[in-house]
Amino acid sequence: MKPWYVYILRCADDTLYTGITNDLEMRLRTHAEGRGAKYTRGRLPVELLYREQATSRGEATRREMAIKRLPRQGKLALVGGQGG
Repeated sequence: MKPWYVYILRCADDTLYTGITNDLEMRLRTHAEGRGAKYTRGRLPVELLYREQATSRGEATRREMAIKRLPRQGKLALVGGQGG
């Protein structure tokens, strides 16, 4: 069983995007090719700033929602603890 990941991307317009996946490399490729989330398509290129492993999709989704509720400074503080 593949692990799930929560990740944060920095978009070209300096906004942050948070998502989940169970195949991080493939998902990053999809974003880079402009076939990822609608939000990131018009904000290329994107850069991976943070990733965090979760044990299940449910755990990843709960963590994604918690991160999305953080203000920008909270997300940047989280990212500061890990170099991407």
